[in-house]
Amino acid sequence: MCERHLAVFTVVAVTLAFVSCSSARLAPDFIHPCNNTESTCLIQATQDAIPDFARGLPLLGVPALDPFVIDELPIQLPGVKVTFLDGKVTGLRKCQVLNVQAYLENNIFVLEIKCNITIKGKYTAVGRLLLFPINGEGDSKIKIVNSVIKLNIKTMYFKDAEGRDHFGIKNYKYTFDYGDRVHYTINNLFKGNPELSNTVLQFLNENWRVVTEEFGQPVVDYAMNVTIETAKKFFSAVPYDELLHVPIPKY
Repeated sequence: MCERHLAVFTVVAVTLAFVSCSSARLAPDFIHPCNNTESTCLIQATQDAIPDFARGLPLLGVPALDPFVIDELPIQLPGVKVTFLDGKVTGLRKCQVLNVQAYLENNIFVLEIKCNITIKGKYTAVGRLLLFPINGEGDSKIKIVNSVIKLNIKTMYFKDAEGRDHFGIKNYKYTFDYGDRVHYTINNLFKGNPELSNTVLQFLNENWRVVTEEFGQPVVDYAMNVTIETAKKFFSAVPYDELLHVPIPKY
């Protein structure tokens, strides 16, 4: 009789444990859901989440955004091929949220942030810059001060295997302003000619906006794609009702 009661108790305990685990909150503590879609609340909630979200959430399968690594990124410019290697991007966890707007019925989400971003890594460069043949290889560092990024995201909704609703990202567009200043620190642009390397580096820094707009797009595209793919993993892991306490639109 005791063994039967023990068996029943064990089954009930396991069942309760399963129910408890399956219904446990998945969103981390730094997620503070809004009860409405007013920008004031959304801005604060997003600002609260960015520092910890950027560090990554291994238990949810969400990789870090600060830092994130650029293993290899080739950029073909007119006359010059530049390849970034073993790059590391930092600064995203300190971004300032300028605006957030959510239009749930229209599946539109808008995010605008200001960031200071640093990119460090190795590089190779082959070709011709201005009147000079380039065959450079060495260390590089790019600092972007007060860049402003505006994301316009087309959202969607979907159910997981347990029937819980989730946010999704269908597609996105973005604009990127390079901000107040971009500063380059690049060594060995011209192998064996440090004077010429310094002269060209000075030119790059004096004409930073023109130079950056010329070759910066592939780097920004890469960063935006990494960010969006990371957000998709987060939204797939955490249900809608743990992110926003507003009834989900019909879909």
